[in-house]
Amino acid sequence: MKKNILISCDHGGFYLKEQIVEYLLKKSFKIIDLGPKDPSSVDYPDYSNILVDKMRKNIDYIGILLCGTGIGMSIASNRHSHIRAALCSDKDMARLSRQHNDANVLVIGGRTTSLNSAKKIIDVFLSTEFEKGRHIKRLKKIS
Repeated sequence: MKKNILISCDHGGFYLKEQIVEYLLKKSFKIIDLGPKDPSSVDYPDYSNILVDKMRKNIDYIGILLCGTGIGMSIASNRHSHIRAALCSDKDMARLSRQHNDANVLVIGGRTTSLNSAKKIIDVFLSTEFEKGRHIKRLKKIS
């Protein structure tokens, strides 16, 4: 799995994002923190778009987006054809989003997910490969 990670959030995901960045740096991932830099109120579409634009130019990156529930970031990011964002609340969803959907962006709810759960979800997401096979034709239908 790719080792370059873009991460962004809104104010609802800020504190969890900061802890995730620290966690991933300790695991030797290359992290590009796209903001925000403090927990002041911001609009989630703005920070989703920053990540989406960077991923258009860097196809070897994986993205992580956070907002209060993850729903807003999911909606905003999935509007772009090169993004397959998966809102995951457990390890099974993370595994299946990679295996079956070749998700390239993990979305986490900053107010609905504990740090311990987020770490497990991220570890599975980053270590799971796309199965290809029967799933390729399905992905082509949504591209």
